[in-house]
Order: sequence, then C-alpha cells, then structure tokens
Amino acid sequence: MRAPTVVLTLLAVLVFVPQSQAEDARLAVEQFVARLAEITVTDMAVTQTLTLYDPKDSHRQVRGERKLWIKVPARLREETKVEDLRLLRVMNGDRLVVQRGGKVFEAPPRERERQRVHTLFPLPRTAADLLREWASLGVRTEVATAVRVGGRTVTLIGAAEGDRTSPAVWLDPEYGVVRIITRVEGPDGAKVGDVAFSEHRKVSAGFFYPFRQELFLDSKLLEVASVRSVEVNTGLSDSLFDPDALLKGTSR
Repeated sequence: MRAPTVVLTLLAVLVFVPQSQAEDARLAVEQFVARLAEITVTDMAVTQTLTLYDPKDSHRQVRGERKLWIKVPARLREETKVEDLRLLRVMNGDRLVVQRGGKVFEAPPRERERQRVHTLFPLPRTAADLLREWASLGVRTEVATAVRVGGRTVTLIGAAEGDRTSPAVWLDPEYGVVRIITRVEGPDGAKVGDVAFSEHRKVSAGFFYPFRQELFLDSKLLEVASVRSVEVNTGLSDSLFDPDALLKGTSR
C-alpha cells in the first residue's frame, strides 16, 4: 500500500504549483503595467536592418530592410525588402492583409497570431490581459521565478531557469518582454520559436525600445533585426493602416 501513496505524493509535487509562484507572476506584471500607465506613446516609426540566415548554413545570409509603423491601439504597417522580394503587411485590430509575391490577401487566423503588436508596444493594458495573452501561447502563467539576464533581474514566467524549450516569457521590470519562447506550428510539425530583445535604449520618457532582436527556430538563428532609427509620437496618418486600401491596391 505504501508504493501507491508515494507515487501519488510525487505526482502532487509535480503537478501542483505553489500559489506564491502565481502571485509572483501577477505581481511582476502588475508592476510593469503600472509603470506603462505613466508613459505616453501614441505611435512609432521604426527602421531596421534585417539579416536573414540559412538554417542549414549560418554562413549563408542575406540583408534587407524592414520598416514598421505602429499606432495605438493595435495597428501595424510592416514593409520588408530583401533583395528583389517585397513583403507588406497591414494589421488593424483583428484584420491582417498581406501583399506578397504580387498577390494581396486577407491572412488566416494563424498568421494574424504571429503579429504581436502589443508585445513590445506600451499599450494601456491590464495585467490580466497580458497574462491571458501569454497563456494563449502556451505559457504557464502560474509558474514564475527570478533570474538574471544581462546583469539585470527579470521574472521568468512559464518555465524553470535553464529550460529553453517550454513556452515562457522573460519580463524585465523596466524594459518589458526581453525574451519569449513559444511553440510554432509548421508543415514539419511544432518547433520551438525563440525571440530575444536586447540593446534597449530610451526613445521616449520612460519607454525603452530594443535595438537588437534575434529570432531562433529550434535553436537555429534565422533573423537578426538591428534598429537604425526610432521616431515616437509623430502623428502617423490613419491611411497607413487601412487594410481595405491595400486589398483595393490604393495603399501607398
């Protein structure tokens, strides 16, 4: 009779997470959201140098340029040019229209989910909103621990320190999300998507933006985006974010 008791005890230890960890995660997010409430940013224009790597040979790479226009509450225009290829995406709310390879189409839900405007943008959101969004990506928001990243203390939500495969978010109290790991579904099955944000610089009062962003898939470096310029609160025109204009071919 003792063996079943031991097994059940071990299962309880593995399955049930201490309530204090869930409270730590919520407290860290609430403190960050409270700091965001003091920041006034209505729009941003970002220009990046883009380097794309061949996953089979990291020595093979191509360079290009990406421009981002972002506007509260959830509008994004993204233009990417790599050699002779041009990709244009316009997101407005829950709509995403893509121009690629000479074709324009309304993107399916899966592609829309990849466009996380508010992960980096200081939108007025609640802690519950952020935790709910991360949970939808598979992050166990009831798990949290303090770790050191780049000499700074951050809250790791969703995984234990050293775990590089479980969906997780690294939240810096001042910079915001500095790393996020998710499961990416593709034709070859699920893979580990890992995005790291670093080299933060202050671009507006109280708001820091990452000037280096790295994208990995199953630990292989695919993309590095190095920011050349950031402009904040320039009064971007609403016409930049009109998905119907892109569908009709009248978007600039």
